[in-house]
Amino acid sequence: MTEVALFPLSQVVLPRGRMKLRVFEPRYIRLVREACAGKRPFASALLNPYVAQTHPDRIFGVATLVQVTDFTQLDDGLLGITIEGLQRIEVNHRWQESDGLHVASYSLLPDWEESVFLPEHQQLSSELSTVFSQNPQLQELYPQPQWQNPCWLAQRWIEVLTMQPPLKNQLMAADSATPALEALCSWLQTTQNA
Repeated sequence: MTEVALFPLSQVVLPRGRMKLRVFEPRYIRLVREACAGKRPFASALLNPYVAQTHPDRIFGVATLVQVTDFTQLDDGLLGITIEGLQRIEVNHRWQESDGLHVASYSLLPDWEESVFLPEHQQLSSELSTVFSQNPQLQELYPQPQWQNPCWLAQRWIEVLTMQPPLKNQLMAADSATPALEALCSWLQTTQNA
């Protein structure tokens, strides 16, 4: 059985996405240590804030396998890591170990196929570029942004945009970038016309 440790978060990271995290709970320090030693991979998982902590649906069923690309000791003494998304997974069965660490068996989900950059994607690209330029920490994570890659744009928008977690999970779970691209284009048109 293929097993993965889960790092539940209120944010998401998707394939080719990057995120900085502060790690302080012992169970997650163990998770990082085991992953870096090659003992067990880990995945970032999206928390469902609308159900109780003990509810089986507390963590959504689509997560992203990640790797640690950098780590450092932060000014406050905590462990800081940078993770990069590798591949989406579907959580098949989830349980907790004695220290509360969530662990799951999983299946790999296929990568989104690359699609053609259409004229309507230009606004998504321009607006995301603006978001990056206004957030130096975000810009720093992506030294080579793929502004003309619709799949990459959709994934980064899902990561940075504030939206209801069930909607975010629905877009993450889609078979392609198309639902996210269509929703994002529609949203941008609405905000411009408002």
